[in-house]
Amino acid sequence: MLVMLRSTYEDMSREAANIVAERLRRKPDMVLGLATGSTPLGMYRELIRMHIEEGLDFSKVTTFNLDEYVGLPPSHDQSYHYFMKEALFDHINLNPSRVHVPMGMAPDVEAICEWYEERIRQAGGIDLQILGIGSNGHIAFNEPGSSLGSRTRIKTLTERTIRDNARFFANKEEVPHLAITMGIGTIMEAGELIILANGEKKADAVKASVEGPITAMMPASIVQMHRKAYFIVDETAASKLSPDMLEELTGRPNGQPAMHS
Repeated sequence: MLVMLRSTYEDMSREAANIVAERLRRKPDMVLGLATGSTPLGMYRELIRMHIEEGLDFSKVTTFNLDEYVGLPPSHDQSYHYFMKEALFDHINLNPSRVHVPMGMAPDVEAICEWYEERIRQAGGIDLQILGIGSNGHIAFNEPGSSLGSRTRIKTLTERTIRDNARFFANKEEVPHLAITMGIGTIMEAGELIILANGEKKADAVKASVEGPITAMMPASIVQMHRKAYFIVDETAASKLSPDMLEELTGRPNGQPAMHS
């Protein structure tokens, strides 16, 4: 795992977008795992800019999203289908037939989860997976206590996650209590991971995930075991890291933040 400290959210977003763009130019038919939420929005904006201004080509890319609420149709403005169309898909030359988002309205959720796993296998596996991190350390909707070997499945959201996501709905009662999510085992099979975290609310989770023990109670801590994981954080999200780690991340020639393995 490499920890990459950047001064601002915008710097963090550009760093992540540059990694994605470099991998895409190297492998135009890459399989890209995507995340929702406010954290990756800056990265998506930069990828859109690269597509428009630099010709970054997504026409051969296959995408798999991490999760979706159960019970929300794709047309619902808080569904992750809708989010991805607004945030990225409608602004780049992605082939809709290569887009995969879990089907939250499926009558047989377990069958859809199995199908999703099979589609990932048929695509050759995910080359690069984008992740955010919840304030309780969840990745995708793998809440604390999730099995570190779990596969795509239905999950009940914790009260904390419901409360954190309530800002996107008219009130907390409208937040779905169930979601389909890639499992931690599925995520860890991706060739590379980018984990993004910004803001003071994520500082405790970042510290526990980077410096703490690997535990199911802090799901994001499992990325310590990934051979190519990039944990990209801004200064506020890194504010609770130990002094020794902060010194190593910032005390480099020319003031350039460094990588920590």
